[in-house]
Amino acid sequence: MTWARTEQNRFSHEAVGEGPLADAYETALRSTAPPVDPAAGAALRFLAAAIGARSAVEVGTGCGVSGVWLLKGMAADGILTSVDTNAAYQDHARSVYAAEGFGTGRARLIRGRALEVLPRLADGGYDLVFVDADPEGYPLYLREALRLLRPGGILAFNEALTVSPEPDGPLRAPDPVETAVRETVRQVREDTSFVPLLLPLGGGLLAAIHRPAL
Repeated sequence: MTWARTEQNRFSHEAVGEGPLADAYETALRSTAPPVDPAAGAALRFLAAAIGARSAVEVGTGCGVSGVWLLKGMAADGILTSVDTNAAYQDHARSVYAAEGFGTGRARLIRGRALEVLPRLADGGYDLVFVDADPEGYPLYLREALRLLRPGGILAFNEALTVSPEPDGPLRAPDPVETAVRETVRQVREDTSFVPLLLPLGGGLLAAIHRPAL
């Protein structure tokens, strides 16, 4: 194993630790909602801390793994709004947040379809939007994220590089998931109101600062 890989593994292991977050990873790996890669989770924590995020939206609560990463990076009084259709996952996430020491007021868990919930959230009211849900909906989530983010806010999409390594051609066309992910990446890359970055962490973390023209 190379030094670089060893250091990456050390960072990931030390960041996860052996407490509630590690337990949440074990639960999530056995579920139908795979957790965010530890390196990508650490990046989320870093991004939230870099802007002192006090309000964040998460699409896809899962078992609470990514929510913990975000809360660890957010300001001490920051509030995470997390949306998911699965009540059992949200119940587990709530217990994980509590075990990590985050008070009940730090997370607002909303059960429902994201495309029905997000339109009810305040325009420009959030510092960070993280999406880890059905990739086919990524272009629609991007539209909502643009509305929700304040100037200087950050958006992030998980699994932004999980596409087939096979080249396109007459015998293989992108499936709907690939098409949606590629379109989201393209829109973020070409939109001049974003400062984008595609990080090769886990399945790929697409991040961008929203910097609309004055």
